Amino acid sequence: MRVAEFDYDLPKELIAQSPQDKRDESRLLILNRKTGEIRESIFRQLIDFLYPNDILVINDTKVIPARIYGKITRQMNEQIVELLLLREIEPNKWEVLARPAKLLKPGVEVIFNSAYAKVLERRDTGIRIVEFYETDVKELLQRQGEIALPPYIKSKPKDINRYQTIYAEKEGAIAAPTAGLHFTEELLSDIRAKGIEIAKLTLHCGLGTFRPVKVELVEEHKMHREEFEISEKTAEVINKGKREGRRIIAVGTTVVRSLESQAFVSKDNVFQVKAHKGFTDLYIYPGYKYKIVDAMITNFHLPKSTLLMLVCAFANKEFIFNAYQYAIEHKFRFYSFGDAMFIY
Repeated sequence: MRVAEFDYDLPKELIAQSPQDKRDESRLLILNRKTGEIRESIFRQLIDFLYPNDILVINDTKVIPARIYGKITRQMNEQIVELLLLREIEPNKWEVLARPAKLLKPGVEVIFNSAYAKVLERRDTGIRIVEFYETDVKELLQRQGEIALPPYIKSKPKDINRYQTIYAEKEGAIAAPTAGLHFTEELLSDIRAKGIEIAKLTLHCGLGTFRPVKVELVEEHKMHREEFEISEKTAEVINKGKREGRRIIAVGTTVVRSLESQAFVSKDNVFQVKAHKGFTDLYIYPGYKYKIVDAMITNFHLPKSTLLMLVCAFANKEFIFNAYQYAIEHKFRFYSFGDAMFIY
């Protein structure tokens, strides 16, 4: 398959630059995979499309202020450089993206007030390995770091916490699991009251979630691995649900990738999930057969992105593109602060 097959034209004015006043006021497009029906609703009415025995799986990752600016000395002049911290691989040693990349070669030191970092290595993927000195990195990020909003969002929201889910708990993501941004405490309370079980897992959204596809053929793209954890408790809830024929509803593509990466077939021929803490580089595109996820909640994704491919693997690609065209014609809001879809 060619990556170009997953392209579409989006008017710039449909890229949401700020969140709705209330999280659950986002519009919701309902997609029925069996009938091909497309319906409109609003997010707070999601509960009308859920069954009392459903299991809703959410990602409790929390976005860290991972973008930090420092200075390097170049030809007797100071120059501002940017580091985007991706993942701590050892104490004070991080994988980072750097700008301007050409200036941050191995051996270069970056100064942050009383602390500094040294570039140790440049990898083929463009990632640098950087070691920090004379500081606790997490404290440094809290003092000087910024949450790295996507480049298509041109200004910070008035409340930066709107780029966190209300159930964000475990720090480590550099991007928000945006499908979860629509939930309110009231909606979650109503969902529980209906008899729907809510299970949590953690995937720290990183480079694998948002790095653009730069190859021509879909199959040639390599996913950057991301850290995740499915607890024994969550695995038990999901596995019991699968045995009972209940729907597993993933809130976001990060939940999808976590669950599907740990799928296996039990001795009695039922798909189950392994509890696991580690990394996934699972790459889902059309042709993939879903094993765990029965329905998903997701935002609208960028053209030619791995996230759009994942959604097209869940539902017929033509159906998804018809839904995207419907959303464009009816002026839905796109991307991180935009509207959502419920696909079942």
